[in-house]
Amino acid sequence: RSSVIQTINFQRVPLVDTSNPFIARDVPTPDESLMVIRIRKPEKWGIDFPYLLSMLNNSFMSRRNTLVVPSSKMLLAMELIFSPIIHDMLEKRKSALNFF
Repeated sequence: RSSVIQTINFQRVPLVDTSNPFIARDVPTPDESLMVIRIRKPEKWGIDFPYLLSMLNNSFMSRRNTLVVPSSKMLLAMELIFSPIIHDMLEKRKSALNFF
């Protein structure tokens, strides 16, 4: 049984040269990075990729389960992905505890 943490991976990818740490003055800014979001078994979590693409400007799918978004959209992407999952978990917990 896999948890959400093991299933959804966020990876920041710089778009500028970071090969020489002695030359690079700063960590790449969000405007100089992309966020690669890989979701293992997206059907299990009910991930709606067309909806995510419509909500996250300048995003695209690199594979059937991998979304690429500008790093500046990371928080919005996390909200859009995790909010329905957390809501579903809370509803299941409520049902399991027989709350009405």
